Amino acid sequence: IKIINLAANTKNYGLKKNGTYTASCKNTTCGDRVKIQIYSKNGMVKDLRYETESCIFCQASASILSNVIKSIHEKDLKKEIEIVYKSFNNGKIKLPKKYYLFKPLINKKYKNRTNCILLPFNAILKALRIWKKYY
Repeated sequence: IKIINLAANTKNYGLKKNGTYTASCKNTTCGDRVKIQIYSKNGMVKDLRYETESCIFCQASASILSNVIKSIHEKDLKKEIEIVYKSFNNGKIKLPKKYYLFKPLINKKYKNRTNCILLPFNAILKALRIWKKYY
């Protein structure tokens, strides 16, 4: 139920006309798709909008991200995303406090959904042109 509630927060769902950065990613394993728009000013992320055609895990991840990455410098965002990837890969939850909502998703029983959960992160890195596929 917690994951459903996270995915149901669609406050930032829906793209607008112009974003500073835009990218789409597809999970080749299951077919999930996510498109994101980042609105940035002077290197600071001001807003993130998204659309998905995906499972509940990817939807929840995109929803959480759209709320937690505001007011962060683009360079710091890359560092934070690397910390999140490491938490998923080694199973030890050592996330920055603002990423705490990801805790229900970082669970051994959802290990096979890691690609779904990390897809919005990959879209952000791709949009910022610091693309490095981590999973």
